[in-house]
Amino acid sequence: HTRYTTPQPHISKTHERPKLLNPSWRMTLVLSRLITVQVCLFLCLLTPIHSWFSAPHPHKATMLFAAAGVLKDEPISDQPVQRFYPIGTPGQPWSSQEDEEWKQQTKLQRSYQTEVVEKLEALVKANPQLELVQYGALSHDPSRYPLYVVRSKSLNDNKGEKPIVMVTGGVHGYETSGVQGAILFLQTQQDYLSKVDWIVFPCVSPWAYEHIQRWQHDLLDPNRSFGGDGSTEESKALIDYLTKENRLQDRIQCHLDLHETTDTDATEFMPAKHAKAGMDYRGETIPDGFYLVGNSELPQNDFQKAVIENVAKVTHIAEPDGQGEIIEVPVAQHGVILVPTKELGLCCSVTNAEYCSTTEVYPDSPRATDDICNQAQVAAVTGAIDYVL
Repeated sequence: HTRYTTPQPHISKTHERPKLLNPSWRMTLVLSRLITVQVCLFLCLLTPIHSWFSAPHPHKATMLFAAAGVLKDEPISDQPVQRFYPIGTPGQPWSSQEDEEWKQQTKLQRSYQTEVVEKLEALVKANPQLELVQYGALSHDPSRYPLYVVRSKSLNDNKGEKPIVMVTGGVHGYETSGVQGAILFLQTQQDYLSKVDWIVFPCVSPWAYEHIQRWQHDLLDPNRSFGGDGSTEESKALIDYLTKENRLQDRIQCHLDLHETTDTDATEFMPAKHAKAGMDYRGETIPDGFYLVGNSELPQNDFQKAVIENVAKVTHIAEPDGQGEIIEVPVAQHGVILVPTKELGLCCSVTNAEYCSTTEVYPDSPRATDDICNQAQVAAVTGAIDYVL
């Protein structure tokens, strides 16, 4: 699915019939085409056999097809791409000039300092069990965008006596309840501190939070950048912190990454993604309700089910479409889809946690409010902790 892949550039192909100078060349071409057809037929027969024996679960072949965007992102014809986004030339990847044009049209719309940092400072001041640690800053404006983590003070002394739970929010800055839900969890669920240690990154992408954007300052998607050492400043800072801080990524038992799926995905963010790559955009269906994105390589079905059941006490769960899919990925169980999270560089794969998932709240539903969305994120985290305990 396009949400979980980088679209490939549109390529217009001009077909020119080769000039055959004599009958022997014509016969060579005919034979080569016959051999090509036979090889293709053989591969078509081989593919389902290979999938049958190699897939760890029945949905693997379909799931990888959908999640990696294979073929689905290819042009459906050689017709020119029609304009669907105001920036760039349809069918051509953006240049640095068009990147800058996009950046210039973004606007500061809310305050990271007021809505996030000040809340975190008040939180740790009121609770001596917690500490606020700066683990980096965004280089284009370090004084405005320091990066913070809230953690249990007892974390370094934890030798396995208590589970360590990690929460990330605001990887996509425009997804408000990812940030505010993480903060609400910190504010309201402190009774869990006697049972687990916390490490919470409430706003991973503060520039995107203030500008209400999916991309970060360099027009990169942070939630495709958590592979290796990190390919954005935001992901690299978080990965470096986990690695240097007593190798926390190996000690964390559970990680919830808090996200939203919004109507603006279909009207702004996915069209921009396709336009930047020089691809056509044909729209998508936004699911109405909450769902989880788990790891296809380590599904942890019972864990995902426990989280969904706890969230269902707060808000409605997304139903599959007529093809049994959510965002074009087959539903593995009620409210859960599975994708190869490490392969895609998703934030929820950044640790070696046994239990991990990405939450997706739908804030534009007529059945949802800002408070319900935040509460749904909290319910996802507490449902995960309860399962781990």
